[in-house]
Amino acid sequence: MKTGVLVMAYGTPTTPSDVEAFYTRIRHGRTPTPELLADLTRRYLAIGGTSPLAQRTADQVAGLAAALEATSAGKYDVRYGSKYEPPLLEGAATAFRDEGFERVVGLVLAPHSSTMSTDQYMDRARSALGDGVEFIAIGAWYRTPGFLELIAQRVNDAMATIAPSRYDTTEVLFSAHSLPMKILELGDSYPEQLRESAQLAAKLAGVHSFDVAWQSAGRTPDPWIGPDILAVLRDKSANGFTDVVSCPIGFVSDHLEVLFDVDIEAQSVAREVGLNLVRTASLNDDPAFMSVLALVVETATK
Repeated sequence: MKTGVLVMAYGTPTTPSDVEAFYTRIRHGRTPTPELLADLTRRYLAIGGTSPLAQRTADQVAGLAAALEATSAGKYDVRYGSKYEPPLLEGAATAFRDEGFERVVGLVLAPHSSTMSTDQYMDRARSALGDGVEFIAIGAWYRTPGFLELIAQRVNDAMATIAPSRYDTTEVLFSAHSLPMKILELGDSYPEQLRESAQLAAKLAGVHSFDVAWQSAGRTPDPWIGPDILAVLRDKSANGFTDVVSCPIGFVSDHLEVLFDVDIEAQSVAREVGLNLVRTASLNDDPAFMSVLALVVETATK
């Protein structure tokens, strides 16, 4: 019997007409206000109408399946399930259960873990699988050999676009998706994970000046973890930096939070305050990254 691999990601609307239904699912069934819907639609339109995340994720799932087949032929069955957009993760989990799989691995396409993000995926998958299936929930995997090396290489590639004479006034800014501050009351290690992964990646890249920031906070009245990347960029300019390398280390593919929140919104603020902002390339389905994900799965199932 093969081991099931349930690859999970956030999901994204397939067409502009799907945005409202997608947003409603994110809001747990509450329809967004016209203002909120217009704002999200505006963001999608700014990057071409829809996000490339669906295709990027499909490519990653296929790449992981191929990488696992190359190293462990016939051992794994890799399937995808989304948190908010069909195919939903419950459907994939239920299919594994109904087909008689005895063991399923859960992998979220996010290197850091949190009670309010990746743990929610795992809870939903575990519930759908039921007690009759062994479920192996993979937590934070940013320490997996090869991952931070890939990040460091992308940092170096971005640094190479900046004149060496400006390195002394260049800073690398690592970022991840913000979450409500109430996770801190739960003792959540998410912020520490971001800081550690940034420190390790900076060391591998040979970068001495770096910082961390948070991005893409939700439109809710609750306070979210900061400082926000836009405020940090203003501070960097005020403190004499001329260049910033943006490394959204918490994201593994091109999608709205990268293509709009960094490439458009953060870039606009950078221009406003006189900073040269360069972003690191996303991992997407880089074969080297697929090998890292395969190692994540194989390590969890030893």
